[in-house]
Amino acid sequence: MASDLLSTPPPLAPPRLQGDVSAWLRLIRSHRVGVSTFFRLLDEHGSAEAALEALPGIASAAGVARYTPCSPEAAERELEQGAQLGAKLLLHGAPDYPQALMDLDDAPPLLWALGDISLANRVCIAVVGARNASSLGTRMAQGLANDLGNAGYAISSGLARGIDTAAHIAALPHGTIAVVAGGLDVVYPRENAKLHDDIAKQGLILSERPLGLQPQARDFPRRNRIISGLARGVVVVEAAAKSGSLITARNALDQGRDVMAVPGHPLDARAAGCNLLIRDGATLVRSPQDVLASLGQPQTHEAPKAALRLTSTSAHPHGAAHAQILGLLGPTPVAEDQLLRDLNIDAGALSPQLTLLELEGRIERQPGGLLTRLN
Repeated sequence: MASDLLSTPPPLAPPRLQGDVSAWLRLIRSHRVGVSTFFRLLDEHGSAEAALEALPGIASAAGVARYTPCSPEAAERELEQGAQLGAKLLLHGAPDYPQALMDLDDAPPLLWALGDISLANRVCIAVVGARNASSLGTRMAQGLANDLGNAGYAISSGLARGIDTAAHIAALPHGTIAVVAGGLDVVYPRENAKLHDDIAKQGLILSERPLGLQPQARDFPRRNRIISGLARGVVVVEAAAKSGSLITARNALDQGRDVMAVPGHPLDARAAGCNLLIRDGATLVRSPQDVLASLGQPQTHEAPKAALRLTSTSAHPHGAAHAQILGLLGPTPVAEDQLLRDLNIDAGALSPQLTLLELEGRIERQPGGLLTRLN
């Protein structure tokens, strides 16, 4: 990483698990110590304690004056917070650390884990996509996550709104892993507070970041490498030409994972990234069977069908209601009945909104009760 004190790559072999957890935590939380530096220091000095002792001298040689590593008190506070939360700290190289991440050059040295730790070593598929997901995209993510969960895969994603949320909800009865960009205890976005709680109880939440940290823009790309690294393959359901989901796909390629994408209408900007991936060689996905044919199938296990939920919008004012309706529509026609189910409102509440949107030239009604978005 650019902010590391050292720029050399990490050692090929996993570090020795020497010393206590607090020293590992202090080392990775020290200023300007990134992943590469952490592994190099551990390899060169043999333990985190020895690396911490050497760190001020290394920093001084690099031109950083009055350098102080992360204090024992700060590390102990974070460990106490984790214990109060019921979370566990997973150390790189330990048996409970996700084995899928062990072959990554930039694997997190430490991961906070909350929930079912056994999921960290389940065979996994990542399902990611747009935050402003369409109705068709949401249903595709739900179907993929549910059926792949029934086939024995855990589903990893990023707990963002839209496609990520749909995938987590559908996969929850089977096994889902949410990798968050901020602290394990920070709910983002706030609307996913209940889902965050449900995954903590039934699935697994992972984060390499300090507890209590509010996520910043720079934290999401680093989060994405963990989502893809956990998985045998990444399925992108909807993604703009420039989006975080494409970063996840590029990470997957760099990590030697399979990349798959659901095609979309050429005029829908939410499909542009997926169509580009397919053009460049990603496996085209029309159904869960396409994913299973590409990756094979792990040992199946019995699991209940997922309950699909969408947020009610009946209390929204005009502007918010129109925004949500338009967000679910695209150039590909959607049945009005399906839109009613997605919005969880009755026909009497939806019909006037559709009429207004039609008069404004925002949507078009087609034969058979189909709706399309015009702009």
